[in-house]
Amino acid sequence: MPVPAEYVRSLHAYELAVLRALERLMRRHQWVPFDILKSATHLSESELNYRIGRLMSMDMVRFEKVPYEGYALVFNGYDTLALTTLTRKGTVQALGCLIGVGKESEVYEGMGLGVVVLKFHRVGQRSFQSARLKRGYMPEAGHCPWIFASNLSARMEHEALTTLHPAVSVPLPIDLNRHVVVMSFVPGVNLSQAVLEEPGTVLDEILQNVGAAYRHGIVHADLSEYNIMVDEEQCWLIDWPQWMETAHPNADEILRRDIENVLQHFRRKYGIAYALGDAVDQVVG
Repeated sequence: MPVPAEYVRSLHAYELAVLRALERLMRRHQWVPFDILKSATHLSESELNYRIGRLMSMDMVRFEKVPYEGYALVFNGYDTLALTTLTRKGTVQALGCLIGVGKESEVYEGMGLGVVVLKFHRVGQRSFQSARLKRGYMPEAGHCPWIFASNLSARMEHEALTTLHPAVSVPLPIDLNRHVVVMSFVPGVNLSQAVLEEPGTVLDEILQNVGAAYRHGIVHADLSEYNIMVDEEQCWLIDWPQWMETAHPNADEILRRDIENVLQHFRRKYGIAYALGDAVDQVVG
């Protein structure tokens, strides 16, 4: 869960400077040595020790002795940098309750100019190597810690939403900072939890949106009943960080997998028999 709001409000300018310095220095260091951090922040040794102590007490910074002594951001620290920037820009005024959790994200309701959604991308240690293998935007070699992997994931999703909205029924992208995407609130419930009165109509609408995305050069690449939202009026396709271009050599195979995932859900829950080939033709035709 993101750091408590009172922690963010209580931060001193020196503590924000330490967080920003760690963010920069983690591009070169897995753990940032004290002397290097001191040089980057221009704080005295006693002042830096005090500020790091406060940040560690708020679970924003972590210290390790192995393989060498140094400091690094943890998710609370990175969340704080993103939320501070979004608040100062006026994009976000308040952070509300948790409304969704995925393998690599947490989603919160918030207030901006009305109700908004904040998606915190969290490519963590367990999923880092998997993400490196599965996603084309992850570097194959070199230093890419979790904060930059999460940042890249958020940028990928924001790019997809920006490209597709409003031609495709996706949330409106409002802002992006670091690993946080701010988007419009989507009403309704997850397709996996919905009981549809006219499932055939909803299936056709989903396929139409998949086709519209395809014509914009994008394949979702992780589509299933768990990342489609529905209400009484329409559906929305959500969760786009894994998308790929239609020019990718594996795009057609991945598109077929996306479509089959959706067809299987409607087949199991509603008994709708829809041939995969016909659905693919509808999408790409």
